[in-house]
Parts: sequence; structure tokens; C-alpha cells
Amino acid sequence: MTQTADAAAPVRQPEPKPTRRRVHRAWFVAAVTFVTIIGAAAFRSVPGLLIDPLHDEFDWSRGTIGAAVSVNLALYGLTAPFAAALMDRYGIRRVVAVALTVIALGSGLTVWMTAAWQLMLCWGLLVGLGSGSMALAFAATVTNRWFTERRGLVSGILTAASASGQLIFLPLLSWIIDRYDWRPAAVTVALAALAVVPFVWLLLHDHPADVGQKPYGATEFVPKPAPVTGAARRAVSVLFSAARTGPFWLLAGTFAICGASTNGLIQTHFVPASHDHGMPITAAASLLAVIGIFDVVGTIASGWFTDRFDARRLLAVYYALRGVSLLFLPLLLAPSVHPPMIFFIVFYGLDWVATVPPTLALCREQYGEDSAIVFGWVLASHQVGAALVAFLGGVARDTFGSYDVVWYASGALCAVAALMALVIRRRAGGLAATV
Repeated sequence: MTQTADAAAPVRQPEPKPTRRRVHRAWFVAAVTFVTIIGAAAFRSVPGLLIDPLHDEFDWSRGTIGAAVSVNLALYGLTAPFAAALMDRYGIRRVVAVALTVIALGSGLTVWMTAAWQLMLCWGLLVGLGSGSMALAFAATVTNRWFTERRGLVSGILTAASASGQLIFLPLLSWIIDRYDWRPAAVTVALAALAVVPFVWLLLHDHPADVGQKPYGATEFVPKPAPVTGAARRAVSVLFSAARTGPFWLLAGTFAICGASTNGLIQTHFVPASHDHGMPITAAASLLAVIGIFDVVGTIASGWFTDRFDARRLLAVYYALRGVSLLFLPLLLAPSVHPPMIFFIVFYGLDWVATVPPTLALCREQYGEDSAIVFGWVLASHQVGAALVAFLGGVARDTFGSYDVVWYASGALCAVAALMALVIRRRAGGLAATV
């Protein structure tokens, strides 16, 4: 019996259609976080630009204006250790949306202020609390929840967002102040913060489980954890435990000097100091923005060095070089930008946050599982140091008529920080010995 040709021919199965690989939702969340941090960078760019305009209009002393900036910086640091606890309790989206709204309110209300205490309330208290709630904990929480792979890459990108925002807003805000007034600049900051709120509320999901997905790179589905109510209590208990150890005070002391010589000194007083020497505000602000470019390069390079060299020696080198550069700064200030000043800006940008990777590494070495919380408190000391110099720098300018003594004193402090870094004891892991 013969078979028909159709029966004998093999049955051809239809080829499966190629599946389109969808972009994981984690990258959209990272993108929204990036844009949010850039928008929030506007308020980090303004304080140094407002000192001279507020002094000229209201005849407030630079010490008074610096005091408001110092309240802002101190609250930014002191709120940071609790920011993660707030996000664990109420969710990322709610905390960030409220923080941006508070920042917009504080910045917007300055338009109608007539007394120095109103500057303290608006720019010091409101903007300080809002910015503190969006400190490093924001990027760290997003990275930890949404990614199990590429965490280093995502953390680096989100850290760079702050520098990118500074690069965008510093020249823009300085141009607005120079061309119009400081009030439109304050309104620009408020609008930048408000513009991001809808993106945060609509697109920034708290956890991958909210959209039925696994974290990027995870092999198993991760259920959303229940709200944590004891995180703030743990932050305080870890502080008391670490405060009984010597390395904590050395790390906090060196990082306080780091904040004093960066956010408190250069970010707050570089523009008015350059203006004292005849440099236009727009040119000085542009130089400050260039620092934001090179601090990304410096941070990445510092992380590479930290994996290969002793973190203590790295910190000592960073602080020593920073101190030497500050001693030369009074000789470099001039009405125009010249090559030695450009060299200083590039060098200072490379060194700006290069201290972060080795400081983090030493926290991990000394405090193990509690290292993240300990670093939060060390970061708080960074902002307290910044707050003190933001205030004292203004007082020194009022008293001596120039910033020279501030540069020299900060250079000496950096030398002290270099010595402090070298005496931190090496420990293989776990909690440091109690002193």
C-alpha cells in the first residue's frame, strides 16, 4: 500500500515568533530617580549665589546669611540617618514627593521675606528638612530594592546625577541673578522641585512587587516587606554603640573636615570670594559647576584605588593634597579666569568626594553589618562641619574684610584630617574595640 505524498512529507512546525525583550521596570525607576536628583540639585546650587544679593538688598551681614545656610546643611546631615527609616515606614514615593513639596515651599516663600529669621525658617529649616529626606538614602534605597545586579553602576550613575544637576543649574541660576534678580532664581528652584513631583508620584514605585516583577538580576520573586517601625530606634542604638569606639570619632572628625572644606567652604563661599576679587558671578559659578564634572571622575577613580590600596593612606593623601591646594587659593583669585585657577578647579573637583569610597570602606571594616547606619551618622558629621564653616566663613568675611583667613584655616584643618586618618586602627571586621 502506497502512501500519499502529503502523508509521507514531514509536518513542518511553525517557527516561534521572536519575543521582544522588554526593558526592565527597574531602569525606568532609576531614570525617574536620576531626574529627581537633578531637579533637586537646584537648591544645592543656590546658597553661594545668594550671599552677595541678600547682603546688598537687606544689609544683612554675611554671618547672618551664612547662619541660614549652616542650618540648611546641618539639617541635611542630621535628617539623613532617618531618611531610610522614613522610606521603610511610609514608602519612597510618599517621602520624596513630600520632600520636594517642602523644598518648593521653602524656596518659594523666600520671595516675600523681609527679615533674617524668615530666611532661617524658609531656606534653613524647610529646605534643610526637605533636602535631608532626599539625601544619600534615596539613591541607596532605590538601588537596594530594585537591583541585585549592576548595583555599583546604578549607584555611580545616581551619585553623578547630583553633579550633573549642579552643572545644569549653577550657570543658569547665576545668569538669572546677574540679569534679573535673586527672586526669579528662588522661584526657578521652587518650580524645578515641583516639576518633578508628578513624575515621582506616577512613575516611582516603592518596590518591584508593586508591579509584579522581580528586582533586576534576581532569580526569584521578592515579596514586598511589611512597613518597618523600629528602624529609627535602631539608627539611634547603633549611634550609641559606635560612639563608644575610637575609630568612629576619627572617621566622624575627618569627614566633618571634609564637609567643612567642600560644601561649607567652596560651595558656599567660593562665588562671593571670587566676586570680591572682581570676577563676575557667572564666571565664578561656571568654575564651580566644572567641579561637578570632575568630582564624578575623581569618585570613580577613588573607588578603584580603594579596592587596591589602604583606605587610611588614601584618605591621608586626599586631605593633605586638599589642604595644600587651599593654601594657594588666595594667590589664584583674580578678576578673570587664568590657567592656574583652572588647574585648581580641576584638581579640587577630582578630590571633592574622593574621600567617600575609602571612608565607606573603613566603616565596613570597623562596623560590619551596622556600617551603613554608622556611615549615615558619619555623613551627619560631614554636614555639621559644613554648617559650621558656612557660618564662620561669613563671620570671618565680615570681620577681616576678606576670606584669606578662612582658606588658610581650612588648609590647616585638612592637615589635621590627614593625621587623623593615619591613626585609625586596622581591624579585619566586626565592631571596633571599645575605648
